[in-house]
Amino acid sequence: MCLKRALTCILLLLSATVFSQSVIRINQLGYQPNGIKVAVWGTKENVVPAAFELIDSATKKVVFRHSTGKKFGAYGPFAHTLRLDFTKYKTSGVYFLRAGNAVSPSFKIHKDVYKGTADFTLRYMRQQQCGFNPYTKDSCHTHDGYTLYGPMPDSTRIDVVGGWHDASDYLQYSTTSANAAFHLLAAYRDFPNVFGDAHQANGLEGKNNIPDVLDAARWGMDWLKKMHPKDDWLFNQIADDRDHRGMRIPKEDTFYGRGFERPVYFCSGKPQMRKDLLNETKGVASTAGKFTGAFALGYKVFKDIDPDYAKSLYNKAFTAYEMGVKQPGVHQTASVVSPYIYAEDNYVDDMHLAAAELYSLTKQARYKNESLHFGRQEKITPWLGKDTAKHYQWYPFINVGHYALGKYNAANKKEMAGYYRQGIELVWKKAKNNAFYRGIPFIWCSNNLTTSFAIQCLWYKDLTNDTAYDELMQANLDWLFGCNPWGTSMVYGLPAWGDTPVDPHAAFSKIGNMPVDGGLVDGPVYTNIYKNLIGIRLVDEDEYADFQSDLAVYHDDYGDYSTNEPTMDGTASLIYLLAAMENQNQPVKKKP
Repeated sequence: MCLKRALTCILLLLSATVFSQSVIRINQLGYQPNGIKVAVWGTKENVVPAAFELIDSATKKVVFRHSTGKKFGAYGPFAHTLRLDFTKYKTSGVYFLRAGNAVSPSFKIHKDVYKGTADFTLRYMRQQQCGFNPYTKDSCHTHDGYTLYGPMPDSTRIDVVGGWHDASDYLQYSTTSANAAFHLLAAYRDFPNVFGDAHQANGLEGKNNIPDVLDAARWGMDWLKKMHPKDDWLFNQIADDRDHRGMRIPKEDTFYGRGFERPVYFCSGKPQMRKDLLNETKGVASTAGKFTGAFALGYKVFKDIDPDYAKSLYNKAFTAYEMGVKQPGVHQTASVVSPYIYAEDNYVDDMHLAAAELYSLTKQARYKNESLHFGRQEKITPWLGKDTAKHYQWYPFINVGHYALGKYNAANKKEMAGYYRQGIELVWKKAKNNAFYRGIPFIWCSNNLTTSFAIQCLWYKDLTNDTAYDELMQANLDWLFGCNPWGTSMVYGLPAWGDTPVDPHAAFSKIGNMPVDGGLVDGPVYTNIYKNLIGIRLVDEDEYADFQSDLAVYHDDYGDYSTNEPTMDGTASLIYLLAAMENQNQPVKKKP
């Protein structure tokens, strides 16, 4: 048990009587002066305060007092909940809230509360590097790999060294990596002035006159190029669930019967192994579309930085797209010893984005029309408004194509924004009934869905200038940084002074004693999901026991891979969201 965890447990024991009865949950990063500012009060008692106060931490003077407003009733572990809205107060400073006998932690109101957060979160992307890893200052998985399911003989040697490990295991997936690369590129495209330059291309410290976010994006793009080595070759993943033989610092693995080589699964468009079953692969387009989107955006971002490199991305964008056109359908991941896979069940959203990005490069009517065709087949991402979904069933959790086509083609902006609004409304119908404005299902990787939904609200606003969903968007962001029943940030080390994960399901922290700074953990799951997962056992006493409920659980515990494992793709999406928030108080300087 680490020192921080021990101290936390002591503090919790000392304050158990008050702490377990009434609490105020805040965004621990703080609040922007001109932004939405709401905290959530919850209690296990039956007394509900009629008013709350905002108090200056230095002077202890009340600077704002307001009624608590609508009673939201029970939620999770709480018998009663309230939204404490102090948006009208705009003076910068350090404050805390008081409602009844509950007092919040101190927090800032300042325009720079998000400053540096996107760059901080990039630390996790560098830690996930495969090939050369700047944290171990060594290389791993340098023998990847041997092919399976391809047009070449099985076990053909191919060089696919590089990219990112997917999570705290060392599998690598093309779909999550392409989505991550796209979000990093989009973050730079939309908010270039947010990012600094403190690292080299390989992730080691040192300036190279390239923003760190682009160094990270290029690390992923270089690997995607290797995974699409020929016009009609596309690979879907490296390694499989045989990887899950215990935590270890990344080096070389010998689990696959070919020495240090790992299997490289070809996008065959046909079902592949899934324990004693086959997965439900029907085509290639779900992977190919994501490749195209990343390659096309990569070309636009890099064309003035490295023209030759950008040209190689340009060509691969078109060849990947044609593979998707010729082989429509989803390509799911493969597993060997367990039933868990990324069970993606949609592809038209990926081809929608792909065609929109190609239209932005060529202005050819073909790509605009094909983007419309694909986009109208999935107007609303299917998980929106639902209570459950399979693992990664509707990936990447947001229809990025709607935003792309709306931005690139004014004639379709209103239509694309309308689809976003319909999806947001489905979530809002659920969210408006609870104090946390929570309308996201507690499925595996719920934090990834939360991040993507917040981005959808942002993109809707960008397309329409409609501010109707600002408070809903902010509630989802606040949730990630402590305004949730457990009162904890879901990002390792952010903020440094806050309650954040200290014992994630991660080898770097558990074995290597290295912080997994910036990693967004999976997030809470339905209690009934948690109880039925294989191989979960808490290592330490649950410091959040008072706030678990029949609805959902979250454990800051190494033994809980379902709620406390950081993920690379979720973190990449969060980088975009944090960059957007920081950019709100900086001059706009758009890149093409």
